[in-house]
Amino acid sequence: MPATDAANDDVLIELRGVSKRFGTLTVLDGLDLTLQRGQTTVVIGESGTGKSVLLKHLVVLLRPDSGEVYFHGRRVDHLSEDQLVEVRKRFGFLFQMGALFDSMTVGENVAFPIVQHARPDDRQLEETVAQKLRMVGLDGLQSRSPGQISGGQRKRVALARAIALNPEVVLYDEPTTGLDPVRADVINELILKLKRELRVTGIVVTHDMTSAYKVADRIVMLDKGRIIADGPPEWYKTSNDPRVRRFVDGHANPEDLAALDD
Repeated sequence: MPATDAANDDVLIELRGVSKRFGTLTVLDGLDLTLQRGQTTVVIGESGTGKSVLLKHLVVLLRPDSGEVYFHGRRVDHLSEDQLVEVRKRFGFLFQMGALFDSMTVGENVAFPIVQHARPDDRQLEETVAQKLRMVGLDGLQSRSPGQISGGQRKRVALARAIALNPEVVLYDEPTTGLDPVRADVINELILKLKRELRVTGIVVTHDMTSAYKVADRIVMLDKGRIIADGPPEWYKTSNDPRVRRFVDGHANPEDLAALDD
């Protein structure tokens, strides 16, 4: 597994010995991870290995049972909810299914975090919403409801909402789930665009290796709450580690196959 350590000045987020359990199930097991400013890090692994739980720890939607989470060198996992408001404003979160409010228009969905935190006047709000929708190629759909647009467009609206407050970090939870390959590639191109034009740091959880190879500077693989592989996309294409090969090639593991024969 190749080394990917960066200089301390480049470290934006750090997890030190983070563990998380739900009842008797250990989801994260003493995880150590540093995330570099300006990079897109993709997190892969089988379902149930702790990928989405990891994302939620980065923005302290979940708190570790043990271990520590740092942002810009400041420990954040023990902050109060009031103290976390300013920290969370620096993160955007694209939820797996978009999570748009059906009772709001497209424009109102994008405006929602701005209204909650920035209190702009009507003209500023309208201009900002239009700007964010232009970033994802959807300016002009402000008056539509989420039910009147396609699944790919809903994901793009959700992404416009995620960047509404100009975050430093965008967390993407399965951004291409439910999309055909063409629409999925639009999302991949948007992830690259946000990195290039807004210089956001991205953390992407995905099962989609086509997406992972396209957007990642670095890929981290989890298994049973631990990191088992960490390196650039090119390393994963040639790795001989059987756990890596099974996942990236989409092959069932021997235990599952044996269970089918019982």
